[in-house]
Amino acid sequence: MGKLVVLGGGESGVGAALLAKQKGLDVFLSDGGKLKEKYKSVLSHNEIKFEEGGHTRDLILSADEIVKSPGIPDKVELIQSAVKKGISVISEIEFAARYSKAKFIAITGSNGKTTTTLLIQYILKTAGIKSIAAGNVGKSLAALVYEGDEFEWIVLELSSFQLDGMYEFKADIAILLNITEDHLDRYEYDVKKYARSKMRIAQNQDETCWFIYNLDDSMTQQIMQEIQVGAKLAPFSIKQKTEGVSAFANDKQLTINPNNNPLIMTIQELALQGKHNLYNSMASGIAARIMEVRKDLIRECLTDFQNVEHRLELVNDVYGITFINDSKATNVNSAWYALESMAQPTVWIAGGVDKGNDYDQLKEMVKAKVKAIVCLGKDNSKLIEEFGGMVEHIVEADSMRDAVYKAYKFGGKGDAVLLSPACASFDLFEDYEDRGRQFKEAVRNL
Repeated sequence: MGKLVVLGGGESGVGAALLAKQKGLDVFLSDGGKLKEKYKSVLSHNEIKFEEGGHTRDLILSADEIVKSPGIPDKVELIQSAVKKGISVISEIEFAARYSKAKFIAITGSNGKTTTTLLIQYILKTAGIKSIAAGNVGKSLAALVYEGDEFEWIVLELSSFQLDGMYEFKADIAILLNITEDHLDRYEYDVKKYARSKMRIAQNQDETCWFIYNLDDSMTQQIMQEIQVGAKLAPFSIKQKTEGVSAFANDKQLTINPNNNPLIMTIQELALQGKHNLYNSMASGIAARIMEVRKDLIRECLTDFQNVEHRLELVNDVYGITFINDSKATNVNSAWYALESMAQPTVWIAGGVDKGNDYDQLKEMVKAKVKAIVCLGKDNSKLIEEFGGMVEHIVEADSMRDAVYKAYKFGGKGDAVLLSPACASFDLFEDYEDRGRQFKEAVRNL
């Protein structure tokens, strides 16, 4: 019986522990913080040994293999010691995929992962294909496999942190949406190292697999010159209508054609509007056509899909001011796409935990679209320094209620208030979902 240690007692960690116990492994779970009561109850009920509030070093370093939470950096001393001892350190996805019989559609990118994952799953479900979304959305993959892996396809949203701990995993269809500067604090502030992590989604692919990617993304193009992809290639673009492009769109029309049987529809028909969502729709349509889902069904799904919560979510109109929740925009590129989609003068609520952000790419968009900025965070000095001279009003807020009230005061009839922070949420909120929910509550209480 092999000895497995699970580091981290959240959704993925507890799922991995349950699966390990089911497969006859000697499993122990260790969390440096406090475990939620529901997870402690599950572990106790299943007679899985665990600890919280710290790590017993000798016990962890006696493992044959460690399943590590993606939130724990590789550079942590305990992880470094395990690697030096020759202990395999992997992600929950890598561990769970060993026991799954399903095929995988794996999606990564700095932006658009969740929307694309849920859109593909919506298409497959509508088509009657036994499938489910997992990874960073829904249940962990390990929990799904533990409960009984009866799906033909699993649609996985994957972060770079998860991909860093994946070695043997093979995606039948891999999608790389884009690569922009994000989480650089975990990659020594080197965007190339971050890009190589994203490209791990295509590792182990062969000629039976497909790799769908954004031909317009410059960093993807750069890193693909370094890393050979063994799969069939399916690029998509709104700039280059060249031979071999599997989806192309202009201002009026979208064509999806990975298999010489084109699906053509107008841009206005798409449920998800904005340039970033056009890319998400193209990637999703290509994946569905590769799986030979009917064109009329794909068209129907692309027309009526409802977007994910906290991503350009219309909250309410208050005295003619539109309030939009884009709390999921935790990096600069996401905020750029959100601002790009604004058609009216905008009061922008931004700020939080800066992850090495370069705000230069936002400046032209701010000049063109933004009338006032409300900085919501414990340290707003960088935002004020970068944008202070560009808008008429820039103020600070120390709570969501305060931020929404100040934004409302700056707005006027026909304006928009956009929460699109460009930063992580952990200074004032539990996570981006908590931030988004507080925003919606504050808007409703105006």
